[in-house]
Amino acid sequence: MHNVEAVRWSPEGLGVRIIDQRLLPADYCERDLWDVDTVCEAIRSLAVRGAPAIGICGAMGLVASASAFRSEPIDLFRRQVRELGLRIRGARPTAVNLPWAIDRMLDRLDATSGNAQAIIDALHDEASAMLAEDRAMCRSIAEQGVSLIADGARVLTHCNAGALATTGMGTALAPIYLAVERGKKVEVLVGETRPLLQGSRLTAWELTRADIPVMVLTDSMVASLMRAGGIDLCLVGADRIAANGDVANKIGTYGIAVHARHHGLPFYVAAPASTLDARSASGDVIEIEQRSRDEVVRPFGAVVAPTEVGVWNPAFDVTPADLVTAIITDRGVFRGPFDFSGAERLPDWRG
Repeated sequence: MHNVEAVRWSPEGLGVRIIDQRLLPADYCERDLWDVDTVCEAIRSLAVRGAPAIGICGAMGLVASASAFRSEPIDLFRRQVRELGLRIRGARPTAVNLPWAIDRMLDRLDATSGNAQAIIDALHDEASAMLAEDRAMCRSIAEQGVSLIADGARVLTHCNAGALATTGMGTALAPIYLAVERGKKVEVLVGETRPLLQGSRLTAWELTRADIPVMVLTDSMVASLMRAGGIDLCLVGADRIAANGDVANKIGTYGIAVHARHHGLPFYVAAPASTLDARSASGDVIEIEQRSRDEVVRPFGAVVAPTEVGVWNPAFDVTPADLVTAIITDRGVFRGPFDFSGAERLPDWRG
């Protein structure tokens, strides 16, 4: 159904090939990342984005970055790989998948003996395993969530949680893809997702390529369309889910959840188990990334506000657990009060 590969190995096998999502939908451009600077820049600038995708990109990018130091003495090589990993780990703060992926890579570093090439090979194997697991995770989320989408459903989504945000068929869009694959008629309503328009630029582009009917709304139109009866359910992704079920996702998600509750609509979150963060007791302790004022006053180079105005530009907001109907993971569907003890996947979660 989908035909997008947001992150994969370059043909040579040691670089990271991404779709530069900053240029969509006008231009389709692939880039290869070969070192820590280009990897971190791609993640920070949203050339590659989406919690699962940046985790996989970070892991693969560590392999690409480490390869340049293979001729160093082994102790120095190990220190340099760890330093590279920590740089990539800190490229963006909110999505838990990036530190999870890098920590897993550094654990593999510690567990591998031998020369630099043996370590690089082991890290390449680990990143490749994550890539395969991510694709399988997307399919599992699709299977777990497809029954929640009825034939003829009108589904509201926000930001992009599809193939562009993962290495597979997506998270929030995965049940939609599978529902259509199984013959259901589904219409997707996409909020623009201001200020960077990930909904209208990315989700609408991706769904159009898959021949799924899509309608774009400005973010402020959602409540009115709900009141008019034009939406049946909401289905969004997540960048971090606290232990109590609070959900950090793209800014604007909280408002949609409030509107959905008022209008009696189900509000579903779809995310991999790797997004569960046992260390965050609630959403109150999740670090919210603050982004550039230019994204608001000068988006895509167009001046839309006086340059001297103040700007508040958080990339994410937190939706309280009591507004979430269910959380769909690759390990099952969870409903409140949330208990994720059956979703063990991460060392952090188990311990």
